[in-house]
Amino acid sequence: QVQLVESGGGLVQPGGSLRLSCQASGSIFSISAMGWYRQAPGKQRELVARIRSGGSANYADSVKGRFTISRDNVKNAVYLQMNSLKPEDTADYFCNIDTNYCSGYGCRSFNYWGQGTQVTVSS
Repeated sequence: QVQLVESGGGLVQPGGSLRLSCQASGSIFSISAMGWYRQAPGKQRELVARIRSGGSANYADSVKGRFTISRDNVKNAVYLQMNSLKPEDTADYFCNIDTNYCSGYGCRSFNYWGQGTQVTVSS
């Protein structure tokens, strides 16, 4: 009942910039956190950046100072601005969200993933 639509991936040259977008839709009560993960060929999936509803964000050490994550709580969207791209940034990038469904008895959390978008950094 929850769908994540990603866009913005593609081929860029080293030093270039790219912005990834992820739009969430469906039966969403609230979103507590949204983030981006990536997986390069032969490597494990890793956290790139994650942002909570309050605005606090975490970044992988490899992207600090180059990537910026932001979100639009009204549109239920998350963005990843990627600058000074390096060949090692080449990977499939996945959008991820944590949603909360609350009642008088408390809240339950559910996690959803997008299908992924490919980012290739090469000259």
